[in-house]
Amino acid sequence: MAVAGATPAVGSIWPVRSSGWRARMTVGSGSLAPPILTHLQRKCATPLPVLRHVADAMASDMRSGLAADGASDLKMILSYVHSLPTGHEKGLFYALDLGGTNFRVLRVQLGGIDNRVVDTEFEQVVIPEDLMFGNSEQLFDFIASGLARFSQKESEKFHLTHGRKREIGFTFSFPVKQTSIDAGILMKWTKGFAVSGTEGRDVVSCLNEAMERQGIDMRVSALVNDAVGTLAGARYWDEDVMVAVILGTGTNACYLERMDAIPKLKGGKPGPGRTIINTEWGAFSTGLPLTEFDEDMDASSINPGEQIFEKTISGKYLGEIVRRVLLKMAEVDGLFGNSVPDKLATPFSLSTPNLCDMQQDNSINLRNVADILTQTIGVPLSSLSARKMVVEVCDTIVKRGGRLAGAGIVGILEKMEQDSKGLIFGKRTVVAMDGGLYEHYPQYRSYLQDAVTELLGAETSKNIVIEHSKDGSGIGAALLAASNSKYRNEL
Repeated sequence: MAVAGATPAVGSIWPVRSSGWRARMTVGSGSLAPPILTHLQRKCATPLPVLRHVADAMASDMRSGLAADGASDLKMILSYVHSLPTGHEKGLFYALDLGGTNFRVLRVQLGGIDNRVVDTEFEQVVIPEDLMFGNSEQLFDFIASGLARFSQKESEKFHLTHGRKREIGFTFSFPVKQTSIDAGILMKWTKGFAVSGTEGRDVVSCLNEAMERQGIDMRVSALVNDAVGTLAGARYWDEDVMVAVILGTGTNACYLERMDAIPKLKGGKPGPGRTIINTEWGAFSTGLPLTEFDEDMDASSINPGEQIFEKTISGKYLGEIVRRVLLKMAEVDGLFGNSVPDKLATPFSLSTPNLCDMQQDNSINLRNVADILTQTIGVPLSSLSARKMVVEVCDTIVKRGGRLAGAGIVGILEKMEQDSKGLIFGKRTVVAMDGGLYEHYPQYRSYLQDAVTELLGAETSKNIVIEHSKDGSGIGAALLAASNSKYRNEL
């Protein structure tokens, strides 16, 4: 989320000194930073009763969202994925993965049940920030041009069956109202995107038009989001995968649901099969332990009052919450001396990877923490006690995020368990995880697992395997393109 013209979380803007520092407000004698931290830790606390309330509310909201559109924060969107890849798929397939501040293009050669994935290649392209706030044609033209360059580099390792058109799976990780496996209407942008002219349109049509302008001859055979792609990709290798969760720039979760457990499929004959439900759990908001810093960040965002769970647990926002806490500590009690660095008042100047790097600093004097504070928010000198306090703030926000994500996972599993009468907790059940936050932040992973274990108990949690599925959404989209290929009866 990029915030233009946002004001500091606390107080007013102070006169800027030529040194790049601001005078801090004077509040009298005594250190107020420890009470600020203590208050933060109390407000962010996630003891077992809080986790239980969040898990139960997640399950309840899931049921409401399955009963009727608009009946819950959770949209519970039908994916139209009724058959998952089996391993018999063969041929060359592409995938395009748009889910955050970059997009990936990928190609995969499938060799059937004996050879599975024969070869893959991919490229990642950063999306310029101005395109995140531009118009639909500009964004999709940029994406299609990247796809065109990538497709032109197709090597001899990849073979398109004669007489076939190249097919692509499109991972589009924003709320979409799907109307079929290869069509879906964008409901709204999230993750800091505010692109005009796309909401209310079929995003596959937007991509097709851009590919045509770029001279690309491909057919989109599957539209999925990253969570659905991750589930499909992970389940291709492990049939015990039942849930997929993305924890990266943004967050989402999906799971396998029985067709006869979806009341809003009224008028149809769902039958005994299963489909993947895209929860869009970033919009969840019930029972979350929020602080003034969360509320201020939300109020200054491009989507105030929306995506509250995402703003509490995902990688785009953890660093910004910490920055707002440190700004108050610097202004009120001189955490970094008698002045406040200007960069500390700049929204999103502190990133979640910065938090991760600081929490990995095991040196006695926290030298790496000092360097990061200098490089990111312009603190030339910091005391050891200040650096320790910064790490405590990071841990407080990250611990809350990881434990709430774990509670959300348990909510999904418990809903599935209740409906299946013991078929989830009584056997090995895998939750496939993807996203940079989960992959690269060990403390976050640990706090998530701790919450799952606390909620389910030691015995039951032994059957729940939380497993990283790296780049699963890209491979998954290609696999779903194959399983929904117009040539699938020939595969």
